[in-house]
Amino acid sequence: MATMHGHGKGKSRSHSPKAEKPYWLKLEPKDIEELVVKLGKEGMNSDMIGLVLRDSYSIPNVKSLTNKKISKILKENGINEEPLGFKNLQKKEENIKKHLKTNKVDKTAKKGLQLTQAKLHRLKKYYKMY
Repeated sequence: MATMHGHGKGKSRSHSPKAEKPYWLKLEPKDIEELVVKLGKEGMNSDMIGLVLRDSYSIPNVKSLTNKKISKILKENGINEEPLGFKNLQKKEENIKKHLKTNKVDKTAKKGLQLTQAKLHRLKKYYKMY
Protein backbone atom coordinates (compact mmCIF):
# COMPACT_ATOMS: atom_id res chain seq x y z
CA MET A 1 0.00 0.00 0.00
CA ALA A 2 1.28 3.45 -0.83
CA THR A 3 1.78 6.27 1.65
CA MET A 4 -0.88 8.94 1.81
CA HIS A 5 1.10 12.10 1.00
CA GLY A 6 4.27 10.70 -0.52
CA HIS A 7 5.70 8.72 -3.39
CA GLY A 8 6.86 5.72 -1.38
CA LYS A 9 5.30 2.28 -1.21
CA GLY A 10 5.40 2.01 2.60
CA LYS A 11 7.37 -0.32 4.81
CA SER A 12 7.38 -4.07 5.01
CA ARG A 13 6.20 -5.60 8.26
CA SER A 14 6.83 -8.77 10.19
CA HIS A 15 4.29 -11.57 10.30
CA SER A 16 1.91 -11.93 13.22
CA PRO A 17 2.23 -14.95 15.51
CA LYS A 18 0.50 -18.23 14.65
CA ALA A 19 -3.18 -18.57 15.48
CA GLU A 20 -2.79 -21.67 17.64
CA LYS A 21 -2.48 -21.56 21.44
CA PRO A 22 1.15 -21.78 22.61
CA TYR A 23 2.02 -24.75 24.79
CA TRP A 24 3.43 -22.57 27.59
CA LEU A 25 0.24 -20.53 28.05
CA LYS A 26 -1.85 -21.70 31.00
CA LEU A 27 -4.49 -18.93 30.80
CA GLU A 28 -7.96 -19.54 29.36
CA PRO A 29 -9.67 -17.03 27.04
CA LYS A 30 -11.93 -15.85 29.88
CA ASP A 31 -8.86 -15.09 32.04
CA ILE A 32 -7.28 -13.15 29.19
CA GLU A 33 -10.44 -11.06 28.77
CA GLU A 34 -10.43 -10.30 32.51
CA LEU A 35 -6.79 -9.14 32.25
CA VAL A 36 -7.67 -6.89 29.30
CA VAL A 37 -10.59 -5.34 31.21
CA LYS A 38 -8.43 -4.84 34.32
CA LEU A 39 -5.69 -3.09 32.32
CA GLY A 40 -8.30 -1.03 30.46
CA LYS A 41 -9.76 0.21 33.74
CA GLU A 42 -6.27 1.32 34.78
CA GLY A 43 -6.35 3.75 31.86
CA MET A 44 -4.26 1.94 29.27
CA ASN A 45 -5.19 2.05 25.60
CA SER A 46 -5.41 -1.07 23.45
CA ASP A 47 -1.85 -0.72 22.12
CA MET A 48 -0.35 -0.56 25.60
CA ILE A 49 -2.52 -3.46 26.79
CA GLY A 50 -1.20 -5.59 23.94
CA LEU A 51 2.40 -4.75 24.85
CA VAL A 52 1.86 -5.52 28.54
CA LEU A 53 0.18 -8.83 27.75
CA ARG A 54 3.00 -9.78 25.39
CA ASP A 55 5.86 -8.75 27.69
CA SER A 56 4.51 -9.59 31.14
CA TYR A 57 2.09 -12.46 30.56
CA SER A 58 3.64 -14.08 27.42
CA ILE A 59 0.40 -13.77 25.45
CA PRO A 60 1.48 -13.43 21.81
CA ASN A 61 -1.85 -12.48 20.23
CA VAL A 62 -5.14 -11.80 22.02
CA LYS A 63 -7.31 -12.12 18.93
CA SER A 64 -6.08 -15.61 18.07
CA LEU A 65 -6.81 -16.83 21.62
CA THR A 66 -10.14 -15.11 22.36
CA ASN A 67 -11.47 -14.55 18.80
CA LYS A 68 -11.97 -10.87 19.74
CA LYS A 69 -9.77 -7.84 19.37
CA ILE A 70 -8.67 -5.94 22.48
CA SER A 71 -10.72 -2.89 21.48
CA LYS A 72 -13.85 -5.06 21.08
CA ILE A 73 -13.34 -6.60 24.53
CA LEU A 74 -13.00 -3.12 26.03
CA LYS A 75 -16.09 -1.87 24.21
CA GLU A 76 -18.17 -4.85 25.40
CA ASN A 77 -17.24 -4.03 29.00
CA GLY A 78 -18.12 -0.34 28.71
CA ILE A 79 -14.58 1.02 28.43
CA ASN A 80 -14.39 3.45 25.52
CA GLU A 81 -11.13 4.79 24.22
CA GLU A 82 -10.29 7.54 21.78
CA PRO A 83 -8.35 6.24 18.78
CA LEU A 84 -4.60 6.56 19.31
CA GLY A 85 -3.85 7.75 15.78
CA PHE A 86 -6.28 10.63 16.25
CA LYS A 87 -4.56 11.74 19.47
CA ASN A 88 -1.15 11.58 17.82
CA LEU A 89 -2.31 13.68 14.88
CA GLN A 90 -3.73 16.30 17.25
CA LYS A 91 -0.39 16.49 19.09
CA LYS A 92 1.43 16.79 15.77
CA GLU A 93 -0.87 19.63 14.70
CA GLU A 94 -0.27 21.49 17.99
CA ASN A 95 3.51 21.09 17.64
CA ILE A 96 3.50 22.40 14.06
CA LYS A 97 1.35 25.40 15.09
CA LYS A 98 3.76 26.16 17.94
CA HIS A 99 6.68 25.93 15.49
CA LEU A 100 4.94 28.27 13.03
CA LYS A 101 4.44 30.94 15.72
CA THR A 102 8.20 31.36 16.01
CA ASN A 103 9.08 30.53 12.37
CA LYS A 104 6.48 32.34 10.28
CA VAL A 105 8.35 31.94 6.96
CA ASP A 106 8.70 28.14 7.13
CA LYS A 107 6.66 27.10 4.10
CA THR A 108 7.46 23.40 4.51
CA ALA A 109 5.89 23.46 7.97
CA LYS A 110 2.82 25.23 6.56
CA LYS A 111 2.42 22.46 4.00
CA GLY A 112 2.87 19.85 6.75
CA LEU A 113 0.18 21.58 8.80
CA GLN A 114 -2.22 21.50 5.85
CA LEU A 115 -1.60 17.79 5.28
CA THR A 116 -2.01 17.01 8.99
CA GLN A 117 -5.25 18.97 9.17
CA ALA A 118 -6.54 17.13 6.10
CA LYS A 119 -5.80 13.78 7.77
CA LEU A 120 -7.52 14.96 10.96
CA HIS A 121 -10.57 16.03 8.99
CA ARG A 122 -10.80 12.64 7.27
CA LEU A 123 -10.43 10.82 10.61
CA LYS A 124 -13.13 12.98 12.21
CA LYS A 125 -15.41 12.04 9.36
CA TYR A 126 -14.48 8.38 9.72
CA TYR A 127 -15.09 8.29 13.47
CA LYS A 128 -18.13 10.61 13.11
CA MET A 129 -16.76 13.16 15.56
CA TYR A 130 -18.52 16.27 14.24
